[in-house]
Parts: sequence; structure tokens; C-alpha cells
Amino acid sequence: MLAEDLKPNRIEAAKNVASEFIVGRPNDNIGLTIFAGEAFTQCPMTVDHSSLLNLLHNVRTDIAAVGLIEDGTAIGMGLANAVSRLKDSKAKSKVVILLTDGSNNRGDLSPMTAAEIAKSLGIRVYTIGVGTNKTAPYPMPVAGGVQYVNIPVEIDSKTLSEIAAATDGDFYRATNTRELQQIYKEIDQLEKSKLNVKNFSKKYEAYQPYAIAAVILLLLEILLRVTIFRRIP
Repeated sequence: MLAEDLKPNRIEAAKNVASEFIVGRPNDNIGLTIFAGEAFTQCPMTVDHSSLLNLLHNVRTDIAAVGLIEDGTAIGMGLANAVSRLKDSKAKSKVVILLTDGSNNRGDLSPMTAAEIAKSLGIRVYTIGVGTNKTAPYPMPVAGGVQYVNIPVEIDSKTLSEIAAATDGDFYRATNTRELQQIYKEIDQLEKSKLNVKNFSKKYEAYQPYAIAAVILLLLEILLRVTIFRRIP
């Protein structure tokens, strides 16, 4: 995700565009799953988008290098983790946006098995393959600075397409930052289901007891006027 075919690089472009998407949907219940050779929930489903954005901006690419997570690309595990967070949602539209710049090579669960689970739960998956075609410039640290090398771009478009098709979603390819922005805009237009927040209040009419008492007094006055206090000519 450090390749610089997207600007400033893939990870920062993905975070910036996702942030814009989140800000544009203030009422949605949104969570964040990240994955390498394994997957974990960076942020559970929430409408507290300030916290979500902070956790998104804190996502780093060196978590595997420092031993926090196993290295590799476990697309099936990443999708399954996201699905597990959505399965109990009562929202009309349950959606996963799956973004990756690689091909599945790790994990105990295949991508298509995870896709079938998503389908059975009514969860739609939009898949995005990030990276230019053929090769991309990648910064390699060397003594005294950084040297750029061209690395092959290996995105399993076939599997990503099959995941999207199985769940009634769509597959997209983003070869630059502008295309990634356009993809998120299209998904935003396709998915307009909001988290409904209902406010309930109990009302009662306070004037009714007083109105009834006034009517009774009026009737009592009329009764007394025609009986005890009746004027005899």
C-alpha cells in the first residue's frame, strides 16, 4: 500500500477518499476492518464518526513489520470480519466496501466462502482493486535515503469480480486517485439508506380536568338556580 501510483501513495489516498465518504454520510452506522495476513476490527460499527476518522487516520502499513499482525493478503478473512460486524444490523441496506491492492494468499477462509456468507445475510459487497496496471513505483529504504523500484501490480480482478457478483455488488478498478474518488462517489449514490433515529415523546392534555370541573360547576349553578335559589314572582 506504499506504492506511489496513487498520490501521495495508495494507503494515504485510500484513507483520504474514505474519510470524504464518511463525512458525506453523517447518519450512517460505519465500522472499519483492516487486514494483511489476518484481519481485525479497527473500529466497530458506530455513528461516532469523529472517533472513526481518528482510527482511520491512524491505520499504518508497518503493522506486519512490527509483529502486530501476520503479513500477507487475507481477503477472505477481511471480508468475514466485516460481515461479522454487520450481520445483526437492522439497516435496510448492509454494505461492505472491500479495498485491496493484492491477491488473496493467506487466511483460513477463502474469499468466495466469505462472499457466500455475506450473500446469505443480505450483505452487498463492493470490491475495489487499487493500483495502476503492470508496475508501480515503490520506495525502498537504502543507506542515506530512498530508492524507487518498479514492483508488479498483482490484483486478482477475477476473484474481486466474483465476490461482487455473488453479493449483488459491483467491482471497480482504481488506477489513480481521481478514479478512486469517483468510485466512492458512485457507491455513495447507489447506497442512500440511512440509519433511522426515532424520537418518541409522551403527550397528554393538561386542560381536560379543569374543563370537566368547569362544566360540572356550571351545571351545578344551573341546577341550584332552578331549585333552591329559584326566584318566586
